[in-house]
Amino acid sequence: MPRYALKVEYDGARFAGWQRQADQVTVQGEIEHALARLEPGPHTIAAAGRTDAGVHALGQVAQCDLTREWEPFRLSEALNYHLRPLPVAVTTCARVPDDWHARFSATGRRYLYRIVARRAPPALEAGRVWHLRRGLDVAAMRAGAAHLVGHHDFTTFRASICQAKSPVKTLDAVEVAEVDTATGPEIHLHFAARSFLHNQVRSMVGTLERVGAGAWPPERVRDVLEMRDRTACGPVAPPEGLYLSRVIYPDDPFGE
Repeated sequence: MPRYALKVEYDGARFAGWQRQADQVTVQGEIEHALARLEPGPHTIAAAGRTDAGVHALGQVAQCDLTREWEPFRLSEALNYHLRPLPVAVTTCARVPDDWHARFSATGRRYLYRIVARRAPPALEAGRVWHLRRGLDVAAMRAGAAHLVGHHDFTTFRASICQAKSPVKTLDAVEVAEVDTATGPEIHLHFAARSFLHNQVRSMVGTLERVGAGAWPPERVRDVLEMRDRTACGPVAPPEGLYLSRVIYPDDPFGE
């Protein structure tokens, strides 16, 4: 059975997360329904990572196995036709080896978190950013974020329902940047690692917000990390600002 890699973009506000659920609209479920319109099912697809309800994706990657050969562009076009009008799209498609796996072949993942810090609510980006009514000290957030980079036990930033076998992860980089966008200034936080724990990124963002708001000194990020205590974490940031932005592969199937 030929295997295909799909790069998927979606607005998570309309979905109960990535993973298929009974009686819930999910990204996985809708793509599988679209595949069934092309070839008899059932279809089961796998993704590079599961996103929670309300979390978006710019570069989620999934795999599907089909019974016949498809020209990749035609497959993406056919899937997008059957996915309409849902806010999910296959942006590119590639034929991959039979032993390639969207999750297990990945060597890195990148997440973006967007914050709008202003008094007026976002009219055009509502549901796609975390809106804060006060400004944040970006320099202090950068200083706090530096304590998170490296090989650590991230128990403090791990959801209680996390199913990972170990809380130890290596966070390769955190970047906190002020960005001018078409709708005004935003604060973007970029996270890079091979893999992440459940709610790790949102937990780290919520803690760094406390630093940016002046409620915590930057050094407290180091202290709560070393506590390895979930109750020491700052408030978990809401899902609407989070995006799975890219998945890294040794041989990128999309040639990027």
